[in-house]
This record gives sequence, structure tokens and C-alpha cells, in this order.
Amino acid sequence: MSQTPYPPQPGYTPPPSQPDNSGLKTAILFGAVIALIAANIYLYVQVDNLKQQLAKVEDSLTTEVGRVRETGNVASAATRRNIEDLQAKLAQARQDASQAAGQAKVDATKRAEQLNKELAEQQKIAKQEMQSQISKVEENTTSKIGAVSSDVSNVRTEVAANKSELDKTIAQLRTAQGDLGVQSGLIATNGKELAALKALNDRNYFEFNIGKTKAPQRVGDILMHLKKADPKRNRYTVEIVADDKKTEKKDKTLNEPVQFYTSKARQPYEIVVNEVKKDQIVGYLATPKVQSGR
Repeated sequence: MSQTPYPPQPGYTPPPSQPDNSGLKTAILFGAVIALIAANIYLYVQVDNLKQQLAKVEDSLTTEVGRVRETGNVASAATRRNIEDLQAKLAQARQDASQAAGQAKVDATKRAEQLNKELAEQQKIAKQEMQSQISKVEENTTSKIGAVSSDVSNVRTEVAANKSELDKTIAQLRTAQGDLGVQSGLIATNGKELAALKALNDRNYFEFNIGKTKAPQRVGDILMHLKKADPKRNRYTVEIVADDKKTEKKDKTLNEPVQFYTSKARQPYEIVVNEVKKDQIVGYLATPKVQSGR
């Protein structure tokens, strides 16, 4: 059964037909996306090339810095900061390029090229600075080698002179019999002769300068207590504490070997006083090299 169309109502106007332009919009949008992707790929290639150049520059700078070490640290640090600044700017340029199209892409590309030129210039300047530093280091090294050679020659001359003087001093040393009746070794009567004895390395030597005090004073591994000092007669009296035992050496004279035994050595210890002052004695303690229980 056929239906009869209703007649149009009075005052009704049918809508106008619209052309279908969705395909055109899609094509334009697709073209814009393709252009943006191509721009990004181009910029990515440019930035990648710049990164490779930056890596080469950093390797070159590291090699140069290693050769001049401390002398090139300042120049190397400055160059590294410049390179880091350029890298930061390149990263910003790539970010700007990825977010824009059209004129923004052109500006970003120009900026990348400009940064590339600046980077090449920085590399050139850094290389010149490194070469200058290397030249300075080579000049300083040559100068220092000459100075060291001269110093070595002077030291050898001084050592030979000191050895000759030491040999003369050793020849002047004398022996004496100690207060225990044991023949002493070589004894020193002054600081010069004591230095000669130390050079022989036959015994251990401990210098002392003891005043008249209430408590004993340590010298080597013993204690000494000055009881009396007579500078007019060059005599003194001292109390020695060794192995927890006290021994008094009374009215001893200048440069006399004062001997006593300890449980640490078979040979006697010796005290030699070279100078007697008011309430003060100056000299040294000589102990055997070999220390063993008796």
C-alpha cells in the first residue's frame, strides 16, 4: 500500500545541500603531517651530524688536555663549558624545530647551521690554545732539566766535600776506658764528632740536655736525674734509672764514659757529658745496636 506524502507545511523551507569537502581537508592535513615529518627527519640528521662532530671535538680536546695536563686545565675547562652551552642550545633548537613548522622550521635550521659554525670556531681556538700550552710546557721542561742537572752537579760536589770532612773527623776520634773498667769505643767531645759517630752506625746515640729538676728525665730507654753540676771543676753527679733500678754515678768528669749494664744488652750503655753548666749537663747516651736479654 503506497503512502501519500504529506504536503509541505506552510512556511517550511528545506535546508540547502552542502558540498562534501572532508576529502580536501584530509588531504591538506595529511600533507602538513608529511611536511612536518620530513622536516623533523632533516633536522634529526643535521643534529646527529652535529653530535658526531661534537664527539670528535671532545675526543680531540681530551687528547690535548692529557698531553699538557695541569697547564691546560684552565683552557680545557673553558672549552668544555662552551661545548656544553652549545649542546644545550642545539637541544633547544631541535626542540623548537620539532614543535613548529613552516617559518619556525627554517629558523631552527639556520640556527643549527650557525651553531655548527660557532662550534667549528671554538674547536679551532681550543686547538690553538692547546698548542700554545704545549710549547710553553716544552720550554719550561727544557729549562728545568738544565737547572736540575746543575743542582745535581752541585750536590755531588757538596757530598764529596762532606764525606772528606767526615773522614777527617772520624780519624780524630779517640777511645777511652769507662768507669767500670771496660774499654769504651770511640767517644765524641762535640757535636761534630757525634755526627761522625752516628755516620759510622756502630751504636745508637741519643743526645740530651738535662737540667736539675725534681723528676728524672727520659733519655732513650732510661731515666736520668741530675743531682749536681759543678761547671768550675767540670764535674757532675747523676742518678740513672734502668730496669727499675737506681744507680748513682757520682763526681764524674767531662767526656768520661760513664758505663752501666741493663737487661737488654750484653755490652754496657755509656753516658758521655760534653758540657757542664750551672744546674745543667749536655751530652749523649750510646747504646748497643744488638738488644737481647741477659
